[in-house]
Amino acid sequence: MLGRSLSYLKLYNFMKKSAKIPEKIRGRTAIIKEYTQYLKLEKGLSPNTYDAYLTDLEKLLNYLDSEDIDILDVKLENLQHFMAGLHDIGIHPRSQARVLSGVKSFFKFLVIADYRKDDPAELLEGPKIGFRLPEVLTVEEIDRIIASVDMSKAEGQRNRAILETLYSCGLRVSELCNLKLSDLYLDEGFIKVEGKGSKQRLVPISQRAINEILSWLEDRIGGKIKPGFEDYVFLARWGKNISRIMVFHLIKELAEKAGIKKSISPHTFRHSFATHLLEGGANLRAIQAMLGHESIATTEIYTHIDRSMLRAEIIEHHPRNIRYHQKK
Repeated sequence: MLGRSLSYLKLYNFMKKSAKIPEKIRGRTAIIKEYTQYLKLEKGLSPNTYDAYLTDLEKLLNYLDSEDIDILDVKLENLQHFMAGLHDIGIHPRSQARVLSGVKSFFKFLVIADYRKDDPAELLEGPKIGFRLPEVLTVEEIDRIIASVDMSKAEGQRNRAILETLYSCGLRVSELCNLKLSDLYLDEGFIKVEGKGSKQRLVPISQRAINEILSWLEDRIGGKIKPGFEDYVFLARWGKNISRIMVFHLIKELAEKAGIKKSISPHTFRHSFATHLLEGGANLRAIQAMLGHESIATTEIYTHIDRSMLRAEIIEHHPRNIRYHQKK
């Protein structure tokens, strides 16, 4: 038991370090390089997922170094100890699940590339994750947040346009930050969005959001624009496209100013967008397409249905109920 605790202490110390992936015998450097090319060229991951996979791999490699285990000699029990260590040092179950995804991807690659004949991660189980619906804002709360924007500041119009676009289109924060002028089809009422895995989709945009963007574009002309960032819609004061952290801070600050006590983020706007559409009677498949979800199951989990609305839908559309009403 003491030995196991020491292993976790080693894991913790290695995870705190931000050292580069260490070079080891049996061509580890070449394997890692080939794996990064595999992620870029064959998996088609988004930049954020790509970075997460490499970060997770670094955690695993640091642990294996602490135990003096080569990546080609790893066994299931080694990976089980690694995952148990993540739990023991307090890593959140959702973060553990993300690390597990990165670990499984790496060992799957080793088999595909003929570095190993077996996949020790194949039977590796993930943590139990309880399902919790994120916060949802009412339309009135969203209006209060937008009304809290200080229009006397130079970035006031930009911030209003950001919030309206988030709510109108249900974008991920990364999609908002990377939105380009060449992606805007405002006359047609659509924007083109590049989502996860570089997959593109067309999303309708409300007239209110269009008006706010057009007003921002007038202000944008007089601002600083760094070379290479001319095509980005939302720019920071220093001329580069806005960052995810900037949007997080903006929404937190405005929610506090508006007197909203809920724990919210840019993702709250996305969830509110989907929820309000569903409650308004929108088709789940249409919401799936607008959100850019690959599976309808993700959309079903992502949105929640008011019980009374669900009952009304069943009463109105289920064939047993239809026949009952016809007889009556």
